[in-house]
Amino acid sequence: MASLRDLKSLGGLVYSTDHGRMCPDCSQPQAQCVCKQNKPLPTGDGIVRVSRETKGRGGKAVTLVKGLLLDAAALEQLGKQLKTACGTGGTVKDGVIEVQGDHIDRVMAALQKLGHKVKRAGG
Repeated sequence: MASLRDLKSLGGLVYSTDHGRMCPDCSQPQAQCVCKQNKPLPTGDGIVRVSRETKGRGGKAVTLVKGLLLDAAALEQLGKQLKTACGTGGTVKDGVIEVQGDHIDRVMAALQKLGHKVKRAGG
């Protein structure tokens, strides 16, 4: 059986049969993780910008949603709602929601319905 010091040198415990997934930063079960609670909310001007991008994606269009002043959990939830509204896949990376395909109009309409101030960015 490895000692606790050996586990720390390997990067820490990532899974326990007793508690499930463990946070690599604070070594607590993910349900009781204290790292996520201390992250500050993003700041900005309050305007959500929706754009379309194809660079670095093999010519495929992706709709980007930037400037949302939400925490990570709320951003994930909103991303899921937008993907469902467009009927496509996507992801949330670094505070930006990416929806596969050119769905600027649908995304803008959905965000306005939710009460966000929305602008189209880019060409």
